[in-house]
Amino acid sequence: MACIRKRRGKWVIDYRDTAGKRRWETTTGTRKDAEERLAKIVGGGYKAIDSKRTFEEYAKDWMETHVKANTKMSTYWEYDSVLRNHLIPAFANVPFTKISREMVKRFVAEKVQSNLSKSHIRNIIVPLREMFNHAIDDGAMIPNPAARLGRFNHKKDTKKKINPLTRAEVSAMLETAREKMPEHYPMLLCAVRTGMRAGELAAVQWQDIDFAGRFIEVRRNNSRGEIVTPKNGKTRRVDMSLQLTNTLDALLAQRKAEAVKISPQEKHDVLGRVMETPVFIKHDGRSFDPNDLRRQVFYKVLSLAGMRRVRFHDLRHSFASLLIGQGENLVYIKDQLGHASIQMTVDIYGHLIPSSNKSAVDKLDDMASGESPAESGSKVVASHHRTEANYA
Repeated sequence: MACIRKRRGKWVIDYRDTAGKRRWETTTGTRKDAEERLAKIVGGGYKAIDSKRTFEEYAKDWMETHVKANTKMSTYWEYDSVLRNHLIPAFANVPFTKISREMVKRFVAEKVQSNLSKSHIRNIIVPLREMFNHAIDDGAMIPNPAARLGRFNHKKDTKKKINPLTRAEVSAMLETAREKMPEHYPMLLCAVRTGMRAGELAAVQWQDIDFAGRFIEVRRNNSRGEIVTPKNGKTRRVDMSLQLTNTLDALLAQRKAEAVKISPQEKHDVLGRVMETPVFIKHDGRSFDPNDLRRQVFYKVLSLAGMRRVRFHDLRHSFASLLIGQGENLVYIKDQLGHASIQMTVDIYGHLIPSSNKSAVDKLDDMASGESPAESGSKVVASHHRTEANYA
């Protein structure tokens, strides 16, 4: 990679020679002179970008010619949202090649001051950084002003809060669904017994379920109506409880019976096609959209149950929090949820892990006095009561 940068009022050519050794050459002319000199050094591999081309013009072209062709549509829409709401308002008419590191740092500082979360700011910087990387890969000799920006200093903790349902609330929700919306009970049961995301539930097919092994292979995700891979791009297996296994097994038997009734002469083919259909469908047989699961099913059930309103995603948090309450291993929970790392699991759910295990620290006490931890504890409690009596 080679580029041109200004240092102490002069243009410096930064490149690597044929042996891979880094070289610098200071010029005394204009930027155009430096560009021409660099073009000779790298043997014609240099590609200049029109210095008058604005950031908005370059960004829109990059989105259509590169992002749309090489990424998931969900990524395309995320980048599009970031450009419209953050990057274009900040850099719209600035020439693409004139965006400096100082400008980007100032932009980040403004986002920090507006109290956006660290992850939100990182997501805003990603398309900006990738845009410059793309230009550099194409041979443009410009530095990447959005590379290695370091940590973002926040004045306060902006970590998103989770709002899981309690065990009693989960039971109340499921009982209401069973009584008043029985056709959607299997889906809600699957959500709170597996921690699957709304898009994953909307995309799961019968062929993804292993009833003998009691697990679901999560290999699809419905994102804005498009079937793509799960969030981190990897498939995973989630275990099914006995209750969920029996419920889905009964639902599959019902679907097969309905299909054969419609086409009895094509029984074998019909049963094969059933396995390739979505597990959770609407009344008319169409697939659910993730938003449908939230609005047409979940929020309606909460209302019928007279329960507090939480996000559909909080069913995933409910699954994790109930497992933690049972003392299950965080590594197991990480695998079930499909987190990229155990650190992510700890960051989200670490505060739910019980930490008041007094007996563990009692075992560290000096036993030289011959006094057991239990005896010491009873004396402390007795002393505490006497102190309270003195102030009564």
